[in-house]
Amino acid sequence: MTTEEFSGATKELEGGDGEFFDEIAARYDLLNRILSLGLDGRWRRRAVQALELSGGEVILDLATGTGDLAIEIAGSRSEITVVGVDPSREMIAVGEDKVRRAGLEDAVTLEFGDGQNLRFDDDHFDHCAIAFGIRNFPDRLQGLREMSRVVRSGGKVAILELSEPRKGVMAGMSRLYVHQVVPRVGALLSGSEQYKYLQESIAAFPPAEEFATMMEEAGLEDVTVHPLTFGVVNLFVGRVGM
Repeated sequence: MTTEEFSGATKELEGGDGEFFDEIAARYDLLNRILSLGLDGRWRRRAVQALELSGGEVILDLATGTGDLAIEIAGSRSEITVVGVDPSREMIAVGEDKVRRAGLEDAVTLEFGDGQNLRFDDDHFDHCAIAFGIRNFPDRLQGLREMSRVVRSGGKVAILELSEPRKGVMAGMSRLYVHQVVPRVGALLSGSEQYKYLQESIAAFPPAEEFATMMEEAGLEDVTVHPLTFGVVNLFVGRVGM
């Protein structure tokens, strides 16, 4: 899949208001645990740690999906408020059930929305986090600009995203896993071809250095990149400029 073809596919995804992910919502969490070899929870915890929360903050969890990151954030400190936004109504429904079971209804609110056109006022949140969702934005720069707009000056933006290591001992193994294993296992367990898209979207995501530059263009400062698990995942952290 070329970059142009992938861009068209993501535009179609967003235009369908998240229907693309509605079809796999019921088994999304199980598939994530299996396909990440159980490491996705550890990666989310690293993202939460990067926010350096002290308690009492209001956090935006963008592309919240089934709410795993929102729940992790809300449980990390006292009196944290999290608003999760996602374009898939079915994913939100699964997430709301998980929030209730976790007893976090007063701390976490999940709502339908487009990360490229957020309804919130400027400087509304203390920090923002997004896990495995930015690659699905047709216009990533616009999504980053929205994060920068709704987070107060000095607030942090933490972004977790899957990657294909381009060098090192894990590069070849990672490409084999992403291109061959992920779409096949995903389709087998979910009865869906959506996980072929996962492989294509990871391959189309820009190199870490290029994406970090895009974050800076969107108004984020002090951007750092933290490769996790041999570079299979990158944690990007930036601070909203004053």
